[in-house]
Amino acid sequence: MSEKIDLGTYVLSEDDEFMNSNQRAYFRAKLNAWKNDILREARETLGHLAEESANHPDLADRASSETDRAIELRARDRQRKLISKIDSALQRIDEGTYGYCEETGEPIGLRRLDARPIATLSIEAQERHERREKVYRDE
Repeated sequence: MSEKIDLGTYVLSEDDEFMNSNQRAYFRAKLNAWKNDILREARETLGHLAEESANHPDLADRASSETDRAIELRARDRQRKLISKIDSALQRIDEGTYGYCEETGEPIGLRRLDARPIATLSIEAQERHERREKVYRDE
């Protein structure tokens, strides 16, 4: 298993070998911390939804509560999908493919991965992908 990394003090360096053991440990810790935050928020939302399930006698209050509930549930669904992407990134770390573009096989880049640790495409490949999407959307 890779060594422990302190997210508060470890500094990524482009001068180091790409995806060395420290970088893999850093991204594993970052992804796990992100996932734990999402799961904690989900537990809090479930608690909030349980508290809010009170029957509101006023129709406007009930409608407002139902709208709030729907918004929270949509947010939870987006976060469920995000957890799936985080799990995929963690699996790629285990497989040794994390940090490499799925299209080109080139390194994605530490700054991009630090900003978006679930990225699967380099900036250039992502831009090509978005241009293709825009072309198909405009047709």
